[in-house]
Amino acid sequence: MCGIVGYIGYRDSQTVLLQGLKRLEYRGYDSAGIAVHTKTGLQVSKAQGRLAVLEGQLHEQRLEGTIGIGHTRWATHGKPSHANAHPHTDGRCVISVVHNGIIENYMELKDALQAQGVVFTSETDTEVVAHLIASYYEGDLISAVQQATRRIRGAYGLGVLAQDNPELLVAVRMHSPLIIGKGINENFIASDIPAILEYTREVYILHDGEMAILTRGNVQITDLQGNAVDCATMQIEWDLQTAEKGGYDHFMFKEIMEQPRAYRDTMVPRLTAQGVVFPELSWENTLINHVKRIHIVACGTAYHAGLVGKGIIERLTRIPVEADVASEYRYRNPILDAQTLVIVVSQSGETADTLAAMREAKRGGALVIAITNVVASSVAREADAVILTMAGPEIAVASTKAYTTMLIAFNLFAIWLAQQHQRVTPTEAQQMIQVLEKLPEQVERLLDTAPLWEQIAGKIASSEHLFFIGRGMDYAVAQEGSLKLKEISYIHSEAYAAGELKHGTLALITEDVPVIALATQQDVLDKMMSNIIEVKARGARVIALTVEGNTALAKIVDEVVYIPKTDDIFAPALAVIPLQLFAYYAATIRGNDVDKPRNLAKSVTVE
Repeated sequence: MCGIVGYIGYRDSQTVLLQGLKRLEYRGYDSAGIAVHTKTGLQVSKAQGRLAVLEGQLHEQRLEGTIGIGHTRWATHGKPSHANAHPHTDGRCVISVVHNGIIENYMELKDALQAQGVVFTSETDTEVVAHLIASYYEGDLISAVQQATRRIRGAYGLGVLAQDNPELLVAVRMHSPLIIGKGINENFIASDIPAILEYTREVYILHDGEMAILTRGNVQITDLQGNAVDCATMQIEWDLQTAEKGGYDHFMFKEIMEQPRAYRDTMVPRLTAQGVVFPELSWENTLINHVKRIHIVACGTAYHAGLVGKGIIERLTRIPVEADVASEYRYRNPILDAQTLVIVVSQSGETADTLAAMREAKRGGALVIAITNVVASSVAREADAVILTMAGPEIAVASTKAYTTMLIAFNLFAIWLAQQHQRVTPTEAQQMIQVLEKLPEQVERLLDTAPLWEQIAGKIASSEHLFFIGRGMDYAVAQEGSLKLKEISYIHSEAYAAGELKHGTLALITEDVPVIALATQQDVLDKMMSNIIEVKARGARVIALTVEGNTALAKIVDEVVYIPKTDDIFAPALAVIPLQLFAYYAATIRGNDVDKPRNLAKSVTVE
């Protein structure tokens, strides 16, 4: 869950590390620290709180040197504190370590080390790694790291320095993202590409069980037994500006505004005169035709995209689909076989629960497709096939364009699968494609309504409770709208299937309680209007979101906002845009840190 950066070269390492950590702060921000080889030895500076606290500390007392490691933390083991901040060292400050992940057997290792007289100063699992490496260290850092990692179980991305070796930086990956950046007379490690993009575009994605040995002029990749590994690098094409705010006040708003481009980028390569094509799905048609059931597995926002995907796939293919929360999926002993297709969804491709669920699916003999935004992620590498969304870097913790491009991916996949199963004719496929192609322009129209949603948010931002209601796919979108509002505004919000209101939930509807009612699905519109009348009769203040032309709603609600007319199955890709804007403005009006909501981090790489 944390962010790692490391540097060895000729530049001032403190500057490089701090710049990198700024671009990784979305991965965690309850403490930060760096370790630098200085003229007087390996020095560590760390602080509880946001990165700005550490920056102020280092402004007063710089760490001068050209090799170092840095870390920004999201707490898993131990509360946010100075003692628990990284980097961690052994008792003699011989070894310094930064770590992303969880050491599952840390208590076992800690007990063994304490029995040898080792004294611990933090509550973290990471400190165990520093002491363990130090216990094997006899001047050979590479050997010490190799021996230590053989005893460690869990997920880890590690950056390691040794006090008496100022010309070596060692990194190791196991189930936690870590990349290597190659420069001229300088090299880098980081949890994510934006951290080093200012300095290099040549990147190697470290794989599980691999170690990177970095000097100023060379990078060597080995396995944990020391065997050399071929390491073809990739050239990063997008520039640093795409990871910056682009003039907007917040990354989240910038990413909301980028959605028309993201829709186009995700759709265009897959739309042809013959229908939807997926060159990346190289399976034989006969294999796809054997699929009898589909499981969609994801967490959080990606799970909500999966709920929409379930509705679209079932409607177009008539194949039964289950949508599961990944953290529960593998513990319910799912029924899997070669006729089961499992679709795992993860923006980062590193979500720990989703990875575990995917591995369970593969053990059960299922086919696995990953929908992800990160080309070289763990999910992408381990799945049988990958559908890449083209959202580009998403920095804000609350996902917007990653979610909507997941919806586009599901739309495309559902049409493609319906084509494979001959559930739609070529003419019907082309008609749906024509509707899809209109979505980017329709999203642009919706973004022009931002001032209206700022006005609505202003009326509701002081509320402490709020409800979303909807039916069918509107209910799935309502769940995402509710999550978005909770994530960043901290308003207590719940989403309910509107038909369930009378089964208990209606007791919560009181005078002036805000209710956002989604009514974009034409087949249940009459039923939805009846549900809206029910909450209005209890005094609720209702804002309705519906499709252009549904003018009858205006007569029964306090306010109505329209989305452009589209097919019901594609309406979620439009309906969620106003809800993102609403959540954004509610949070800014309440004075919250929109990009870095409390207690949350962007990529959940631990269970």
